[in-house]
Amino acid sequence: MVNANLFRAAAFLGFLGVALGAFGAHAIKPTLLQHGTTYVWNKAVLYHLVHAVVLLAIVSLGTQKRGAYVCFVLGIVLFSGSLYLLALTNARWLGAITPFGGVGFLAGWAWLIISPSR
Repeated sequence: MVNANLFRAAAFLGFLGVALGAFGAHAIKPTLLQHGTTYVWNKAVLYHLVHAVVLLAIVSLGTQKRGAYVCFVLGIVLFSGSLYLLALTNARWLGAITPFGGVGFLAGWAWLIISPSR
């Protein structure tokens, strides 16, 4: 059975990823160009959107996959979030946070590999 709240949260993260992609391509494009961080913004959007789609799939897999769901949400927040902030502010120290999000993504994928099948 699909958890409606988890599904909505995943859908919201997908919506947010598309909105941030458009925001970067239009509204803040001059800032990103000035900082030379357009690539950083685009990488954040890519990982954000890919993992939002994965979250939607996980919701349909049941409760034993909730740990992977949490790992992927943390990955989006830490990986993409730190890159969004870095791209906007050009505060390079934020790059030190990004690998923790990457570990969240890796942990989520590992969870899916080792968790029992239905």
